[in-house]
Amino acid sequence: MRRFVSVSRFWLTSLLGLALVLIAGCGYRLGPTTGLRRLDKSVQVIAFSNQTLEPRLTDAVTSQLRKQIQRDGTFRLATQEDGDIVVSGTITRYQRGELSFNPGDTLTVRDFRLIMSARVIARERSSGKLLLDKPVSGYTIIRFTSDLPSAERQALPLLAGDLAKNVTSMLADGTW
Repeated sequence: MRRFVSVSRFWLTSLLGLALVLIAGCGYRLGPTTGLRRLDKSVQVIAFSNQTLEPRLTDAVTSQLRKQIQRDGTFRLATQEDGDIVVSGTITRYQRGELSFNPGDTLTVRDFRLIMSARVIARERSSGKLLLDKPVSGYTIIRFTSDLPSAERQALPLLAGDLAKNVTSMLADGTW
């Protein structure tokens, strides 16, 4: 019995040591990964333009992007003064596609996936250097109801929030 305890303790210690080595080598870092200190730079968000036929997208995307930048905490949101980084963009696509169908009737849609894409541009104000110029997408899922336009309108903050989360992630992680 004593031998079994010492062998199992050996394996447990070995596995714990291996787990620590693997976790330490994963490259995980707390805080911004761009080399900047937290709240070192400020971001000014300019209202996005809309090239789609769907109304009300620009306000939702701009406000959700501002909220997400504040929530993320990597940058300060410039509200009263000019920011160090200016973010603007153009909403290029708004699409609703079928995701799932009713089990008893394969022609009747049950869930839709809403997708919104935008071309996002971020520049340094002082130098004019282009930091980010990429297409970014966000999506959400809605359940089909008798009033589909109302369901889409209610899901718009979620859709804009997912797009804003992806933009903020690109800015904070420095994938520019």
